[in-house]
Amino acid sequence: MNRLLKKFREKVVPALKEEFDHKNVMAVPRLSKVVVNVGLGHSLKDPKFLDIAESTILKITGQKPVRKKAKKSISAFKIRQGMIVGMMVTLRGEKMYSFLDKLINITLPRVRDFRGISAKQFDGRGNITIGFKENIAFPEVSPDEIERTHGMEITIGTTAGSDAEAEALLKHLGFPFSK
Repeated sequence: MNRLLKKFREKVVPALKEEFDHKNVMAVPRLSKVVVNVGLGHSLKDPKFLDIAESTILKITGQKPVRKKAKKSISAFKIRQGMIVGMMVTLRGEKMYSFLDKLINITLPRVRDFRGISAKQFDGRGNITIGFKENIAFPEVSPDEIERTHGMEITIGTTAGSDAEAEALLKHLGFPFSK
C-alpha cells in the first residue's frame, strides 16, 4: 500500500471526521482523480514538440497521454478542426496516490521560488488546479535530455462539497499552502 494512502486511511480520515463533525466515514471528503494536462500551442510550428511532450508526460505519470483534438476551427489562433491541441492523463487509485506523494515530497520543493499553493486556486467545488511553468521540476525529467521545456497543469479532484473541506483534506495530506 502506498504511504500517502496509508496516511489518508489511518490519520486523515479520523481527523477530518472529527473536524467537520461527520457521522459516517463515507461522508469524509476523499481524492477522486488527478488530471495532468499539457497545451500544445508550440506544436503548430514544431511538429516534433508533440512527441517531446508525449514522452515527458509518459515519464512523469507512467501512463500514456490521450491526444485531444480541436473541436472547431479558430482562425485567430491558426487552429483547424481536428488538429491536436493538447494532451492529458487521468490518474486514479494507486497511481494517483503515488503521483501525489511524489508531487508533495519531491516536486513542489524543487520548484523555483515556490512559496506554497494559494487557496484561491480552488474552483468552488472542492477541486484545485496547480500550474507549472516548466516540467523540469519533476525528477524523471533530466534537464540535459530535454530540448524544450513546456508547462503543465495538474488538477486534483476531490469529493468535498466545499473549498474549506478540500483545503483541510489537502493540508492533512501534506500539501504546502501559503498563508
